[in-house]
Amino acid sequence: MNKTMLIFKHEFRTLVRRTGFILMTVAFPLLGLLAIGGGELISGIAGGDDPGEVTQVTIGYVDDAGLIGAYDQQTNFTFESFTSVEAANQALVAGDIAEYIYITPDYLQNGSVARFTVSRELETPGDRYDAIRNFVLRNLLGPEADPDIVDRAVYPLNLSNIVIDPVTGLPADTQGGFSQFILPYIFAILLVMSIFTSSGYLLQGLAEEKENRVMEILLSSVSSRQLITGKVLGLGAAGLLQMAVWLISARFLANMASENFSEILGTIEVSTTFVIIGLAYFILGYLLFAIIMAAAGSIGSNARESQQMATVFTLLAVSPMWGMVFLIENPDHPVSIFLTLFPLTAPITTIVRIGVADVPLWQIGLSMLIMALSVVGLLFLAAKIFRTFLLMYGKTPKLGEIIRLIRQS
Repeated sequence: MNKTMLIFKHEFRTLVRRTGFILMTVAFPLLGLLAIGGGELISGIAGGDDPGEVTQVTIGYVDDAGLIGAYDQQTNFTFESFTSVEAANQALVAGDIAEYIYITPDYLQNGSVARFTVSRELETPGDRYDAIRNFVLRNLLGPEADPDIVDRAVYPLNLSNIVIDPVTGLPADTQGGFSQFILPYIFAILLVMSIFTSSGYLLQGLAEEKENRVMEILLSSVSSRQLITGKVLGLGAAGLLQMAVWLISARFLANMASENFSEILGTIEVSTTFVIIGLAYFILGYLLFAIIMAAAGSIGSNARESQQMATVFTLLAVSPMWGMVFLIENPDHPVSIFLTLFPLTAPITTIVRIGVADVPLWQIGLSMLIMALSVVGLLFLAAKIFRTFLLMYGKTPKLGEIIRLIRQS
């Protein structure tokens, strides 16, 4: 046990002192702070120095359809009539108007409206599009229409979705929406990064120690079980520390984002349950992939070949990210449930599903149980692989040879 603890301390200290590990650990909180600060700065610039000051914009129009009546004023948009496109164009070039629109004679048949401006744009700005749309729509309805009906025609819906708890019949505590999804989505990405960073260091270290013949010296002092146990636990503890830093900073950043961008993001909350589930999946996911990486590191003759062998499992683990749209739109589909229960895809799939739907507790519990059993089973298999291949040098064995040697061990 003392030797295992020595290896544990060595691997933990070595990893947490790595520049790459430190940068990755602090990158998420710093990027989050920069994003929030940048958003506030942009909002301040866009809003101007005086929040109460409204910039008035003049938009010209040429109505060849004969539809425009008396309505020509909005909150910060004034619409000015021109008799011809040439006159409107001269005013635009002279800077008397910001832009102008041309309503074609056949507007009622095809809704064709051309917008002219002196600046290049990716698309029509949202405020300009809304202003032009409201201008045309209010004039189509005419001054004789009831103002309330006109307002409802312009803004027909103020739709809100309310999720009802099927047990109590009352509004549920978690209402879902974008704010509930974005945090699990980001966390799923961070979860993958942390798991594969820690387990990747394990694979790289084992492969390099084997390639440089350092493994022979290590195994002369410690057993293979002590070596792998110390490495897995040491690197796992470093990864757990990283996840803890990210989760603590996530709660802080979520509160800042909710206060400053509540209109866009809504209320973002990092619940205790989510933290517990996230840490549990990190621990199980790390143990699972660390054992796989350790096996790959002991089989490969060098670091490059070991990493190539591990790529298959890495691609399986991140495969739910490729079907993210499917998971979001079909969180309760049998395929989504299967990915939740399949050990290699369980961490990402479950975290993403939590953000868009109420995942039954039995699915989460069964998923964790299957992952735990997989860890135990792979641990026994990895022990055989370790004993068989750790001191085997030369050409990397093929799959058939690997299976044969494992059976003989």
